[in-house]
Amino acid sequence: MNDLSEMPPAPDAADIGEFLGSYLETLSMVERLHRLLLDVIKDEFERLQVIDINPVQALLLFNVGDNVLTAGELKSRGYYQGSNVSYNLKKLVESEYMHHERCIADRRAVRVRLTERGIEVRDLVSALFERHAHGILRRGVLPEGRITEINADLRGVEAYWTEQIRYIY
Repeated sequence: MNDLSEMPPAPDAADIGEFLGSYLETLSMVERLHRLLLDVIKDEFERLQVIDINPVQALLLFNVGDNVLTAGELKSRGYYQGSNVSYNLKKLVESEYMHHERCIADRRAVRVRLTERGIEVRDLVSALFERHAHGILRRGVLPEGRITEINADLRGVEAYWTEQIRYIY
């Protein structure tokens, strides 16, 4: 849709008002779901008596997985609302959940990877998410194909927001 002639007709005021209400509800829900995810991880770790790591740090370990990444790559993935990725990485290294080393090509960059302790935490989070997937399917919370549609819709919103950020600069 690069050409204006290809643009769909502008919605009328009633459509915009209805859509805006739903859009604001979606924004609120995404924020609540993220906070709730952190609470779910926190509760699981308390149940397992894992007390030296917070939910944001656990998600960092989960998202690093088997990869070797730079701090910048982790930040760009953007899973860490309201957190300081550099601070959390420092804490994870100090607690021996992650190993870090300077990049040979760019001495300013630090690459991180999980230690055995980090792998154990990653596996705990992975098992939690797998149990959730089974439970959601078993209870019919989301039919199997519907999650694919939701993800496609959210990727569309993500692409739109990314485009809007580019227009600012």
